[in-house]
Amino acid sequence: MQPHQQIKAQELTDRLSKGEQLNLIDVREAIEYHTYNIGGANVPLSKLDTAINGLPYNKTDEIIVICKVGLRSETAQGILQQHGYSNVRNLQGGLISLQKLK
Repeated sequence: MQPHQQIKAQELTDRLSKGEQLNLIDVREAIEYHTYNIGGANVPLSKLDTAINGLPYNKTDEIIVICKVGLRSETAQGILQQHGYSNVRNLQGGLISLQKLK
């Protein structure tokens, strides 16, 4: 597995504010996603293994995985890398770190 790649909240915020189209996967459960999200696909970690073959990304696309604090997304990052995705970044500190910027 590749070393864990992280993206900091400030970099993600800057890129989103510029209107950059990012491949975001939010791995929280649906109820959490609907309570608060920054967009992207909602693929709960519990369903990622079964959904992985249907993801609309190329294996080399940058994918940013997010969750509340960064732990589930770090697990999801490992799963995606095991399936051959080579450019997966985990939001360091999760959505909590984004909310602290506001």
